[in-house]
Amino acid sequence: MTKPGQFPLPLSHPPRYGREDYLVGEANQVAMEWIDRWPDWPGPVTCLVGPSGAGKTHLMTIWQRQSQALALDIDVLEPTQIGELAEAATSFTLDDAERLIGSAAAEEGLFHLFNRLRADGGHLLLTSSQGPARWDIQLPDLASRLKTVPLIQLAPPDDIMMAALLVKQFSDRQLDLPGAVIDYMLKRMERSYAAVQALVAALDQQALAKQRAITIPMVREVMDQLDAASDRSEEDI
Repeated sequence: MTKPGQFPLPLSHPPRYGREDYLVGEANQVAMEWIDRWPDWPGPVTCLVGPSGAGKTHLMTIWQRQSQALALDIDVLEPTQIGELAEAATSFTLDDAERLIGSAAAEEGLFHLFNRLRADGGHLLLTSSQGPARWDIQLPDLASRLKTVPLIQLAPPDDIMMAALLVKQFSDRQLDLPGAVIDYMLKRMERSYAAVQALVAALDQQALAKQRAITIPMVREVMDQLDAASDRSEEDI
């Protein structure tokens, strides 16, 4: 039984990363156009750059499906595995690519992959919170290569995009909210895709638990709880 002040067990609503779920606005239009230019990219490696919650992973996933790219993780970027990877695919993705910093093996592996892609005409799409030229790379040859990588900037969503995201995600859950409720959320919300997903999921759970429509008082209550949970998480760091 759910106790007062607690959310019920969450229903299964995994993030939707389809092309039809990606809303395009001023903050991400250039990035979307770049993705659509593939395979006519000027070089083998491109990096999507933006703050957490800016939609980098979603856009990367769209390209991954479009190009049939192989998703890489840091632990497979071993120099001895690059030949096998290059035989398996010609396009690759690496999310949160700055995680390779500090791994000599991953740096060397990425260097060899960079060279192999250049020779074979393949492509690699990276995502990062900052451009590769700012990474603390120890391998000089890789650092030099990364300075040539085009940076595609993703800005946080503006108010128009935030409103559209909220309406879209509530609609995906068969929820239709009054404009005044959406406006109230926008006054308090962090400008990020992740914040939209978290708030919509929490409100959906609360509305289901209480068998009530989503109203401003409910939004206020849920946002207070999310803020308190975030504060506790920061204290634990």
